[in-house]
Amino acid sequence: MVTYMLLMKLTEQGIKNIKDAPDRYNAAFKALEKAGGKVIGFWIAIGEYDYVAIGESVSDEAALAFAVGLSALGNLRVESVKLFNTQQFEGALKMLSKS
Repeated sequence: MVTYMLLMKLTEQGIKNIKDAPDRYNAAFKALEKAGGKVIGFWIAIGEYDYVAIGESVSDEAALAFAVGLSALGNLRVESVKLFNTQQFEGALKMLSKS
């Protein structure tokens, strides 16, 4: 599984239909689960971003499809950040020492 952080900003359409937001994000959670992923955490934020989510996906391509699909609905602009756990980081550091 790959882990991503999604940083989301509501569009004008998303703000206009804000009362539907709980239905939209619950549907997105279910869609990710149906695709083999899962939501680890989801927060409503104050500041530059309106929502922040951490999720797992079966592949980078599946994560990309999910993020693009969310944006295509027109309620959000999505920025994704691939995350690495400490074991992955330490494995990368070991590769440096072999060089």
